[in-house]
Amino acid sequence: MTFATLARPRWIVAFLLLAALAAATVSWFTRADGNAPTYRFAKIERGAITATVSATGTLNPVSSVQVGSQVSGQIKELFVDFNSPVKNGQLIARIDPETFTYRVRQAEADTEAARSAASRAQVALINAQRELNRTKELVARNFVSSAELDSKQATYDLAAADVRNAQAVVKQREASLASAKVDLGRTEIRAPVDGTVIKRSVDVGQTVAASLQAPELFIIARDLRDMQVETSIDEADVGRIRVGQKATFTVDSFPGRTFNGTVKQVRQSAQNVQNVVTYTVLVTADNDAGLLLPGMTANVRIVLETRDGVLKVSNAALRFRPPGESAPAVAKGAEAAKGDAGGAAGGQGAQFRERLTKELKLDDEQQKKLDPIFAQLREKFAAARDLPEEARGKAQGAARAELRAKIEEILKPEQEARFTEIVAEFGRGGGRSTAGRLWVLADGKPKAIDVRVGLTDGAMSEVSGEGVVEGLEVIVGQQGGASPAAPSKSGPPRMMF
Repeated sequence: MTFATLARPRWIVAFLLLAALAAATVSWFTRADGNAPTYRFAKIERGAITATVSATGTLNPVSSVQVGSQVSGQIKELFVDFNSPVKNGQLIARIDPETFTYRVRQAEADTEAARSAASRAQVALINAQRELNRTKELVARNFVSSAELDSKQATYDLAAADVRNAQAVVKQREASLASAKVDLGRTEIRAPVDGTVIKRSVDVGQTVAASLQAPELFIIARDLRDMQVETSIDEADVGRIRVGQKATFTVDSFPGRTFNGTVKQVRQSAQNVQNVVTYTVLVTADNDAGLLLPGMTANVRIVLETRDGVLKVSNAALRFRPPGESAPAVAKGAEAAKGDAGGAAGGQGAQFRERLTKELKLDDEQQKKLDPIFAQLREKFAAARDLPEEARGKAQGAARAELRAKIEEILKPEQEARFTEIVAEFGRGGGRSTAGRLWVLADGKPKAIDVRVGLTDGAMSEVSGEGVVEGLEVIVGQQGGASPAAPSKSGPPRMMF
């Protein structure tokens, strides 16, 4: 074995050690550089923002009639089918009339028998009348006793009663005959309205049984060009739905195509399914082209409010918190909430009062009466700030209700309707905002900017405040360094109205 053979393994080992040392050095420097956080940014934009509520619903005709049967029997004939146009009074089906025909004949025979009995009773009455008159003449001549007259009088009275009874029986039989004829006529099923048959539930030979309720035979839609979407809105969103709001919807049958409509009705009847409370909202749907069919599933978006030319930012920027800032931010927010409770009239209260003064055109006397009302509200909000959360909410709710009641007392009748509208607008978010915080990079470190957050569409929110300008880059996320603080789970401060 030569010296070169022995030296080769040592050289290889030394090379591997140097390579490992270099890799470790690079890794250490890489980790050291990785401790410096990098941020993801988004810009504040100017544009329109639209708040919407999304839900699913079912397309149905505005007016549809369920056609049933009031009599039981076997379907003998059908004259219409699915999609058949019909006219009011048109014969669309017939139930086997044989049984009902026999009932009519039997009722006719019973009626004739009753009439014959009534005729016999009438003849008996006439005969009793003659006997009574003859007896009266004989009594007058003292040929018979008065007892005989009394007997004839009783016979006449009984005959008169028999006539009345026979006439009543005739009326009963005539009523039974009329009822039998009505049932016979009901074996002919006729369309109650003009329209189109959208459902047929029976076939020839099928037996229908009309007992406690009429069995469904057909459903007729009056006008398929006039449709509506019946959608279920969650109770958390239904307070912001108003009749006349614009809506759009799509159906799976026509992907990429949007149909327009408006909110027609907000039904006050609640539906509770597995402790989820929803309300039915009707949205109009123009179907002049005939593309929409009953029963289609519609994906509805109801436009609550639209604002143009506002500053808006991604919601991720409002949720971001740098490391170590979560707890102080929450504490500060809590103190701010207490401050808002104590001095509400300086914020939302002042805004609310300004709208009342301007839009209701309050006179000087009415404005003077507002001062003690709002002062009392501030006192009650301040007293409620140290209560537990649930009790605080109830106390503040009672204070708001008392405020509205006292304001209504000083209003004139012509001002009350507009006052109700203003209160409703504040209740669903009109003209109000909540506190928020954005973070920008200054000297390599995040810097907080307090903002007011307004309308949101779920992805972007309206923001305003000092230092908020179009094009400003705000932080939406962080990579590297310490883990960013979790977004605050506390909700926005309670609104006054």
